[in-house]
Amino acid sequence: MPDREILKSLPKDTLIDLLEDAAKNWLSHDGLWFLAVENYAGMETAIQLDREAWVSFTQIEARRIMKRQELPSRGGIPALKQALQFRLYARINEQTLIDINESILRFEMNDCRVQSARKRKGLPDFPCKAVGIAEYAYFAHTIDDRIRTEVICCPPDDHPEEYYCAWQFTLEKDPIPISELDSIGAED
Repeated sequence: MPDREILKSLPKDTLIDLLEDAAKNWLSHDGLWFLAVENYAGMETAIQLDREAWVSFTQIEARRIMKRQELPSRGGIPALKQALQFRLYARINEQTLIDINESILRFEMNDCRVQSARKRKGLPDFPCKAVGIAEYAYFAHTIDDRIRTEVICCPPDDHPEEYYCAWQFTLEKDPIPISELDSIGAED
């Protein structure tokens, strides 16, 4: 185990900066991995493999957040709302959480580092919808298996200027079968 005393000796602001750097490094690695696969096997294969990786990663991330934040299993929308604020993405992207009511939460990705970088370079939005569906549906399902995830919009969909993608999470009465998670957005 790394020497935790080194980290404990650092000022709080330095630790926050280190966490932000770690999130940026993680995202850089994710992007470089994707580009390597895309160059080797093409965009379609890269998206398919990225999606498969996100299905696993997002569940691991959700379980770790639940453990660290002592969130209850089946904690509903309040647990999901708290967990979303502790994702690595939350350190480096601007996002908004909107309580529609006690059973519905809307999530908007207002500034996405990946999409903003592409915009600065004059490139079209990255078509991340298939990956996003896996990412958000499996994350929410891990927090509480009664939460249904719906995509409001996600590139390549058109989106308003104020956000790149938006998702709605609804707490249902009964658990959502995991087999249904892969069909979210299938009608698109």
